[in-house]
Amino acid sequence: MAVPEISITEFTLRLNNQVLAKRLPLLGSIELTHRCNLRCAHCYCNLPASDEEALERELDTEEVLDILDQIAEAGCLWFLITGGEPLLRKDWRDLFLHAKKKGFITTLFTNGTLITQEMAEFLADWRPHSIEITLYGATRATYERITGMPGSFERCLRGIDLLLEHGAPVALKTMVMTLNHHEVFQIKSYAEKLGTKFRFDPVLNPRLDGSRQPCRYRLTPEDVVALDLADESRVTEWREFCNRFSGPSHRDDLYVCGAGVSTFHIDPYGRMSPCEMARHDSCDLRKGSFRRFWDEDFPGFLSVKAAENYPCNRCELISLCGQCPGWAWLENGDPQKPMEYLCKIAHLRAAAFR
Repeated sequence: MAVPEISITEFTLRLNNQVLAKRLPLLGSIELTHRCNLRCAHCYCNLPASDEEALERELDTEEVLDILDQIAEAGCLWFLITGGEPLLRKDWRDLFLHAKKKGFITTLFTNGTLITQEMAEFLADWRPHSIEITLYGATRATYERITGMPGSFERCLRGIDLLLEHGAPVALKTMVMTLNHHEVFQIKSYAEKLGTKFRFDPVLNPRLDGSRQPCRYRLTPEDVVALDLADESRVTEWREFCNRFSGPSHRDDLYVCGAGVSTFHIDPYGRMSPCEMARHDSCDLRKGSFRRFWDEDFPGFLSVKAAENYPCNRCELISLCGQCPGWAWLENGDPQKPMEYLCKIAHLRAAAFR
């Protein structure tokens, strides 16, 4: 009997659509640390690798293992391990293995500079769904202008090579900013040469501590859309999206996405929020269970109504925009104040692709 095959993307969409009404926490993420061995100019959370105060506050091994057990029992399937740089933690292998053995479809985000021969062998033996490495430039000068660390470019390339040599599932990506936008398509060509997937994101957000430093390196909305138009695959994707997007939500809820409905995020200190952006609405897993917060507290967050003058839920471009309460809170200190930057990008994309 023939068994039909579908892509992981189609499988994800089918399953997600079936469980949205049931509020199952299918997609989760955890930042194992906010510390990092790089000092990237645009990063929203990177603390020094040697930050003792941050290290003291982080969840310990047993706390993370207990959280993984709880979210597995609650029904989590897709799980992202990120940072900071998660490989800075001495226990990352134990935590990663536990997630794998719980059956999660696991993705690992790393800058790749700490990958060793032994790590590459481990990740090849215990394959995650994907290992996503951020490559900030096609040249040493550009890459290290962003990371602020001499020698980091070679270490990143070496990490990529080691993983690929051992057959680990690598994907490359980059955050596009004024410091590297001139090399985006060189990075893409490099990824194609290696045979890896590649994606880029040209939209930066402020730091979690309120600093707007990353915003200094934002492309203009016009430059963001110019990048879209310069990439044939993105042109196709945006046109397809614009042909099917749903338009206004016509709901009075502030949250109209999957945050807290099928997704959740956990920071290094045990704070759980509906998503990676909406951290102003969070619970402390050191003071309660995942199930309690998911069943009792999150519905309260999601029931918040938008103000009468909140324009986004009535805007026909909301699906194209990416506007959300979490991002608005980071940007404006107010979850109900729209982000002008995203608005401009949405209108330019609508004009370009519709």
